[in-house]
Amino acid sequence: MKQWDPTWPQAAHDGSDAAVAALVAHFMPLVRRGARGCTCPGLDFEDAVQEGLIGLLRAVRSYRPDMEPGFEAYARASILNAQRTARRKAGRKKNSPLNQSVPLDEEAEAPGPEQLMMEREAFSDTLGRLNRELSSLERRVLRLRLEGCRVGAIARRLDITTKAAENALCRARRKIKRGK
Repeated sequence: MKQWDPTWPQAAHDGSDAAVAALVAHFMPLVRRGARGCTCPGLDFEDAVQEGLIGLLRAVRSYRPDMEPGFEAYARASILNAQRTARRKAGRKKNSPLNQSVPLDEEAEAPGPEQLMMEREAFSDTLGRLNRELSSLERRVLRLRLEGCRVGAIARRLDITTKAAENALCRARRKIKRGK
């Protein structure tokens, strides 16, 4: 920890980059200690360090020399409060889908021409099999269901009973599963 100089807070407030750097160097051990205690799903160590530094810069901007306690105590409180607030925000239920998600593979490559051709052939084979094995009604019901229509709407559009639409959809599903 750098030796404390009481002129740093005012110089940093006035825009001195050297004073800001000195304050960051002085408070970095505290920022790192606080970050270790604040990590959780959604808030890793580096993010908690950044939050602590933001708290320090807020303290520099808002501190007035006539305030009690002195700048060191004010900055400590500001750093730790910023980190605790970040931890609370990261732990909220609304963030759980992000906190529990699996990162995408950054090294995944786009499929090559051979892979695309094989996928097209498999898709064509599947469509051909569906056209051969499904009745006209089953194909129409399946197409409407895949477009997002509910069974009742399908029945109205095709002018059939709801039960007939349900049965056609069940038969289509059964034939699709059997062909796998």
